[in-house]
Amino acid sequence: MDVTQLVQQLINGISLGSIYALIALGYTMIYGIIKLINFAHGDIYMVGAYIGFFSITAAHLGIFPSLLISMIVTGGLGMVIEKLAYKPLRNAPRISVLITAIGVSFFLECTSMYFVSPTPRTFPPVFENVAFHVGPFIVNSQQLLIFGITIVLMLLLTYIVERTKTGKAMRAASYDVETAQLMGIDSDRIISFTFGIGSALAAAAGVLVGVYYNSIDPLMGIMPGVKAFVAAVLGGIGILPGAVVGGLILGVVEALVSGFISSTFRDAAAFAILILVLLFKPTGIFGKNVREKV
Repeated sequence: MDVTQLVQQLINGISLGSIYALIALGYTMIYGIIKLINFAHGDIYMVGAYIGFFSITAAHLGIFPSLLISMIVTGGLGMVIEKLAYKPLRNAPRISVLITAIGVSFFLECTSMYFVSPTPRTFPPVFENVAFHVGPFIVNSQQLLIFGITIVLMLLLTYIVERTKTGKAMRAASYDVETAQLMGIDSDRIISFTFGIGSALAAAAGVLVGVYYNSIDPLMGIMPGVKAFVAAVLGGIGILPGAVVGGLILGVVEALVSGFISSTFRDAAAFAILILVLLFKPTGIFGKNVREKV
């Protein structure tokens, strides 16, 4: 095995894994508080990509203002979805909520196809893609952008969760929503805020994918959404560091499979990981008990 090629694939995998990590954080935050697997999360990521696309092409904004607008609008969309689709089912059987999440996913996909057409759009170049040679390895400016934005957003999320009153309330609600409410915490507001934060992170991932792969379409959220769920399960769903680690591992595995075996098997590798985790360590790498903490 060529060591240079191995390291280059690791660099590519970390770039891809950073995107999975951003999406997986939304999954794990929502599950950590209300134990809901929001399968519409991948389609929220798709909506974020389109908002970023139109901000750049129609409003002629730069990448950072477009990213911010996408996160704000999509964060609001996540909160609206929670209020309309999930809040009325707060005490319903979990299967009802799961089916609703799938329904929301299809609704977002079909609505997007109606308004923007199913035809893939070419994401415009937002800056010159420059390749940096570090010895025999190559890191381009797009990968550096993904690394930088991912790190900043993860640090910001860590600060919110660990250092703010809202974050403290989120951690309290993750232990027990009803008890937190009895202690004076507005659990409805916290759950809505969590949906907003998770959706904003997914939107950021959508814009970064558009920049990196130069193509978006209304069905682009299906596979990344499922893979981000795999990443969350791998790291330990409900645990923030687990989502990050799981996303990075999944990205690296996919890059290695594509580089040394065949790109045909990259999706299969993700689901093979899910099966192995469920068989041998269902709580994930950072596995704890069933009631996870945010």
